[in-house]
Amino acid sequence: MKTNIPTDDFSEQIARLSPAKRALLELRLKKSSAAASYEQTIPRRANRASAPLSFAQQRLWFLAQLDPDDFSYNIPWALRLSGALNVEAFHLTLNTIENRHESVRTTFTTVDGKPVQIIAEAGTMLMPIVDLQTLSEDEREAQVRKLAIEETQRPFDLARGPLVRVRLLRLDKEEHVLLLTLHHIISDAWSTGVLFQELTTLYQAYSTGRPSPLPELPIQYADYAVWQRERLRGEELDRQLSYWKGQLSGAPELELPTDRPRPAAQSLRGAQQSLMLSKEVSEALRALSRQEGMTLFMTLLAAFQTLLNRYTGQDDIVVGSAIANRNRAEIEGLIGCFLNTLVLRTNLSSDLTFRELLARVKEVALGAYTHQDLPFEKLVEEVRPERSLGRYPLFQVMFTLTASRQA
Repeated sequence: MKTNIPTDDFSEQIARLSPAKRALLELRLKKSSAAASYEQTIPRRANRASAPLSFAQQRLWFLAQLDPDDFSYNIPWALRLSGALNVEAFHLTLNTIENRHESVRTTFTTVDGKPVQIIAEAGTMLMPIVDLQTLSEDEREAQVRKLAIEETQRPFDLARGPLVRVRLLRLDKEEHVLLLTLHHIISDAWSTGVLFQELTTLYQAYSTGRPSPLPELPIQYADYAVWQRERLRGEELDRQLSYWKGQLSGAPELELPTDRPRPAAQSLRGAQQSLMLSKEVSEALRALSRQEGMTLFMTLLAAFQTLLNRYTGQDDIVVGSAIANRNRAEIEGLIGCFLNTLVLRTNLSSDLTFRELLARVKEVALGAYTHQDLPFEKLVEEVRPERSLGRYPLFQVMFTLTASRQA
């Protein structure tokens, strides 16, 4: 049966998709064979008590061994809760989330010299309540900031856990602040979205006497870690590595004229500069992206790489970019560290028009998305670039697009 789809309607449907969904659609249309491989199901592991670390976890675990007091991989959140709070229902909500997600009750130890995940039995999540009602309004706010900073800067013990900390600050009868801190080894930005969605759904149910409406999770994070280790070997590993080694062969280091001498080790000290694009410019960028069949991310990446080209005088520009790496339905609702880093290398030869550059950036991005399953940590291990504690491997600049609404 042949079906005719009005081109204008189809284009409008594509234009309304989020950047991530448009990129995924383009990827599936261009690489149908690669997309088909995503249909296989991640099985549940046989050993439910322990599991190997995923590649991303392994890197974070190694960094924690180098500096156990480092808190830079803490993921802190402060959520202000207004209105009457049913503390019992709220605590039950947290306990349910801990029950649902093995990652929340996971710690890390070594067995025969290798790190492993240890999954504890479900228990009761600690939720200490700090009563600030006797303080003045200014004193309360100052104490909230002080406690939030303390939580952010308190390191986790990966072996002892727990790797989720909760503290409820009571400002008055109808105003609370939830301080929630997770270690990156069990979470990422997508995971916090999952957590807060479940927090809202469960609390609304429990506070009105209803049972949990959430369906059972198909798998757990440790199942994914086992599957990832099994999948990234043999032909699949060779296929992924072949692409990335070819893509990064002879890649230069980016030398910005504004750079200061590199320290012996990265200090993580830095600064921030903000620039606001006007509504007119933002809309024009989105229109250009639609016209060229690209996502807004790709268009902005092309502009950013052009800027780096102007500053450095280099035609071969390499930048890193984070990707959620949630390209399978069964892992979309999990709390865990799935985040991956892609290396995007574009040649900006002087005779390129900007539209030609846009097409080249699109091709680079889609190629990277197709091969996103290879963890950055495994790529560094296999490529073996010259290592230095004062410089990040493979790239020196990252480009990330986040937005308050979908483009």
